[in-house]
Amino acid sequence: MFTGNGIKIFTGTSHPELAEVITRRLGVTLGKADVTKSGVGETQVRITESVREDDVYIINTGCGEVNTALMEVCIMIHACKIASAKRITAILPLFPYARQDKKDKSRAPITAKLVANMLQKSGCDHVITMDLHASQIQGFFDVPVDKLYAEPSSIQYIRTNFDLSDIVIVSPDAGGAKRATSMADRLGVDFALFHKERKKANEVSRMILVGHVKDKVAVLVDDMADTCGTLCLAAQHLSEAGASKVYAMVTHGILSGNALKNVEQSALEKLIVTNTLPQAQNVAKCAKIEVIDIGNVLAEVIRRSHYGESVSKLFDEVPY
Repeated sequence: MFTGNGIKIFTGTSHPELAEVITRRLGVTLGKADVTKSGVGETQVRITESVREDDVYIINTGCGEVNTALMEVCIMIHACKIASAKRITAILPLFPYARQDKKDKSRAPITAKLVANMLQKSGCDHVITMDLHASQIQGFFDVPVDKLYAEPSSIQYIRTNFDLSDIVIVSPDAGGAKRATSMADRLGVDFALFHKERKKANEVSRMILVGHVKDKVAVLVDDMADTCGTLCLAAQHLSEAGASKVYAMVTHGILSGNALKNVEQSALEKLIVTNTLPQAQNVAKCAKIEVIDIGNVLAEVIRRSHYGESVSKLFDEVPY
């Protein structure tokens, strides 16, 4: 039985709703911390309860004002470190700057590596994240990194809401083929993918479908949806290829710019996202958005981490 003794959970300002879900699931109260901004825009943090010799978990996600969220985490880690916390874990459901993970052109920074250095220098002992955009980011750290997956929750949703005999799992690009084939294998269904050519970083020019989707319910799977240009274009191609219905499932629903308008006007029946980012406003603005709660997964990983139990079980199962 989880007692909550010796554990403290704090949150920044980026996603307090998720922190509430996690603490409610664990049956503990959220730690008291004042996180404010000064008149000149500096982040000010004050931990208002003792953390001496406690196992501390700090929850913040990389959305909205990402730089503010990142600084909040670093300052909160530092504040707990110098207040004699026993161990400090940063829980970043969406890792900040995860897409800047390699030197893809001359003089380009590897900002994800810089973020890893910042977290470690602040005093972070352990990092928990979900569906990293690039797995090699784990190698940027010299402290343990637990990368969780939304796949078990997505599979549970598909089993509950779809007839598996009609389903085909589709990857919107070759990079996501591994994710899509893994889901298709576990569900025992067919798989298809798109080959896409880009003009600019977030502008797709041409997509070629590889696989059969005629008279099938196509489910597009990806790790994140930003402007949703790729997903909407893929949905259009799938409809033209004879798919009876098209759905999309993504872990991180960033949904920036005209994303909601694009989704509303697209061939998608639904865009299913997790709550790694706040989604209440998006759900209110767009009827096609549906949210899967992954708070139970993060709560269970905190419990297992605190008691020194294996986390790998959560790679394949949804905790109850």
